Amino acid sequence: MIENLNKAFENRIRLGMMSLLMVHDEVDFNTAKGLLKVTDGNLASHTNSLEKLEYIEVIKEFVGKKPRTSYKATKAGKSAFRNHLDALEKLLKGT
Repeated sequence: MIENLNKAFENRIRLGMMSLLMVHDEVDFNTAKGLLKVTDGNLASHTNSLEKLEYIEVIKEFVGKKPRTSYKATKAGKSAFRNHLDALEKLLKGT
């Protein structure tokens, strides 16, 4: 059962980020940083890891003259996260 857990979600920041993206279509950097209570560097590092795995999509745009970075979960990311949660649930139930 434990082998079905996804190592990508072992870290609380990546777990939290994916949780946010399962509930919200899109989350911007500052909102995620505030909700997860992490530093800029921590969030950037963990979102980079999730992007490399193709679990999230990074959207960079300008709002007025200010840069804005947002994130969306990909179809693969949502599927991987659901599988991880299913594995956790089975582990807790002992099935």
